[in-house]
Amino acid sequence: TTHYALLTVTDTGSGMEKETKEKIFEPFFTTKDVGKGTGLGLSMVYGIIKQHNGHILVKSEPGKGTSFLIYLPLTPRDNLPPDDSALPSQPVAGSETILVVEDNPEVLNLNRTVMETFGYGIIVATNGQEAVEQFTRHQQEIALIVMDVVMPKMNGKQAYQEIAKVRPNVKVLFMSGYTADIVLEKGISIEDFNFMHKPATPMELLRKIREILDA
Repeated sequence: TTHYALLTVTDTGSGMEKETKEKIFEPFFTTKDVGKGTGLGLSMVYGIIKQHNGHILVKSEPGKGTSFLIYLPLTPRDNLPPDDSALPSQPVAGSETILVVEDNPEVLNLNRTVMETFGYGIIVATNGQEAVEQFTRHQQEIALIVMDVVMPKMNGKQAYQEIAKVRPNVKVLFMSGYTADIVLEKGISIEDFNFMHKPATPMELLRKIREILDA
């Protein structure tokens, strides 16, 4: 029998009708005005919870607010992985230049801060088209691209294909909060490319970056 931890998030807003409630986890579905939302937030939440073998339910009625019930499976204490502090230390710092491509400002700033703190030079882009332009401009400096998969104007796979025309052997790490099947729809097979699910801890990201650069 699997035991779960339950996290409930409730608001006192306007609530949702049945038709809206059935679509809220679909990528790009939003009830907000144009330019006010991407429709990606809840689909990312859904993907992250499913990656952890959990479940999310929603209860809502018009005029009565909304509750999200998140069930996450508990791991027996005996099965917990060893603490990171007990593992052999791995080099995570570097001095290479990395092109970070991310359309979410908060995630972009976090990743930039983490990488710069550990010595990396950072060039940023907020969509695939800008990534191609930045790489073309700084191709001699860039040692690695850390790139989101789902972005406006040009997605990660499309940007990678354009960049590969400039440098076919370019090193890239794709990141996404979506499940593997949705990422595959965007042309990225997690077996064929360096890939990390979001969210990743700063140390997980730094170790993966160092692993790719040293390969």
